[in-house]
Amino acid sequence: MERESMEFDVVVVGAGVSGLSAAIRLMQLAQEHEKEITVCVVEKGSEVGAHTLSGAVMEPRSMNELFPDWKERGAPLNVPAGKDEFLMLSETGGIKLPTPPQMHNKGNYIVSLGNVCRWLGEQAEAMGIEVYPGFAAAEVLFNEDGSVKGIATGDMGIQRDGTPGPNHEPGMELHAKYTFFAEGCRGSLSEQLIKKFDLRKNSDPQTYGIGIKELWEVDPEVHEEGKITHTTGWPLDKNTYGGSFLYHLDNNQVVVGFVIGLDYENPHLSPFDEFQRFKTHPKVRKIFEKGRRISYGARALNEGGFQSIPDLVFPGGCLIGCSAGFMNVPKIKGSHTAMKTGMLAAEAAFEALTAETPPASMESYPEKLKNSWVYPELHKVRNIRPSFAKWGYWGGMAYSAVDTYLLGGKAPWTFKNHADHACLKPAADMPKIDYPKPDGKISFDKLSSVFLSNTNHEEDQPIHLTLKDASVPVDVNLAVYDGPEARFCPAGVYEFVEDEDKGGKRLQINAQNCVHCKTCDIKDPTQNIVWVVPEGGGGPNYPNM
Repeated sequence: MERESMEFDVVVVGAGVSGLSAAIRLMQLAQEHEKEITVCVVEKGSEVGAHTLSGAVMEPRSMNELFPDWKERGAPLNVPAGKDEFLMLSETGGIKLPTPPQMHNKGNYIVSLGNVCRWLGEQAEAMGIEVYPGFAAAEVLFNEDGSVKGIATGDMGIQRDGTPGPNHEPGMELHAKYTFFAEGCRGSLSEQLIKKFDLRKNSDPQTYGIGIKELWEVDPEVHEEGKITHTTGWPLDKNTYGGSFLYHLDNNQVVVGFVIGLDYENPHLSPFDEFQRFKTHPKVRKIFEKGRRISYGARALNEGGFQSIPDLVFPGGCLIGCSAGFMNVPKIKGSHTAMKTGMLAAEAAFEALTAETPPASMESYPEKLKNSWVYPELHKVRNIRPSFAKWGYWGGMAYSAVDTYLLGGKAPWTFKNHADHACLKPAADMPKIDYPKPDGKISFDKLSSVFLSNTNHEEDQPIHLTLKDASVPVDVNLAVYDGPEARFCPAGVYEFVEDEDKGGKRLQINAQNCVHCKTCDIKDPTQNIVWVVPEGGGGPNYPNM
């Protein structure tokens, strides 16, 4: 069956805050200048916001620029940030440290970023932007001259063996003058384009963390609406970067999360179990003892910062938001920078589309970025996260203090970033970690957690977690690293089971459990796992994350 096609001026891949802000800004400019511009946004989640997971404390700077009247429009920024608290934990206690200036949250809001996306989606549709949730962009299309022509959505109804099933429907081709890739962190098509156009030739490798998050309804006696707590230290060792966040929303709800840098060395480490162990700390446990867990999710996040931003434009398109990696790590925020980059790309696209001869590449986008507030904001903090990789916990803490308070982010040097997958050491060289069994009240197992993420995939579809070489998981990963994929995945997707036919073990991939966090694609030490999009509408369905 042949694929049908549709023509647009701009196609946006991904309905996160960056993609939707780009679409909205472009349409605002079209309406202001009375130009006819067609914009389409495709989203692999079952609805806008279904795959959006973030802390999230939101700095409203970009929202103020995009919609100065966002309060009157009913944007879901309902909980102003209140008291800030920064703790260094030991196994049994903790001390309060001065809150770093980057982490001061006065004027910010505690939000569900998924609900912010839902609201932005409503604004976009009201402006005439076509928003298509449930359609996964599965393929980049190219013109004969090598420029990007658009994308094709994935076929529906493909069976496990790759053949069309009885309900097969071919994907749709969406052609555009310019295609914006706003897939979020480690986007699969974005990564293909980075390689094809060598967009990292002028940057360091991207580095990542994994963020694991739960939403709880807690006892009103321990709830302080607007309170923001971050912790560092226990349960992580001094060679592992990471920390926690606890954000008190309205309605007696508390968001708790844990982020671990994916440059960790010990293959025995399990980010999921570190998070569950963290919640048993005396200063944390008391918040949840009389509470009820509502939601669970996980997502990789960019930590490379300024020096890991790739080239942003190529013939026929660009990278925006977390597809490129604009997170401010010391600030622990990326939504405001993601929105702004989408808006800047939209302004560049409008100039290109209304030019007498539209250029092949939107070269004014990176120029606009350099002249915006995003560039100096990220440049100022560029050395803080890499200092922890360079000197460990105490060295990183000391350097960060010097960089922040004495140098003001103006050091004449820039530290290099490294690829996370290359940091894992052989299992025999690293200590094993004994994780306590979950108690089912404060700490939980992976499968009951995945249940709360509402994750679902059509069972008979091809496995979207593909292997370049099926022998590598056992011959290398299991033999050398003790099968780390069984631990770095926060959803129980990878499991080494006994192979009765061959003797020994084999890797079983439970693709149905995948929450689309992308950690496996990043941390696999052999880079043998390749994450590709499953059928549209699959994956988690986060109602309020």
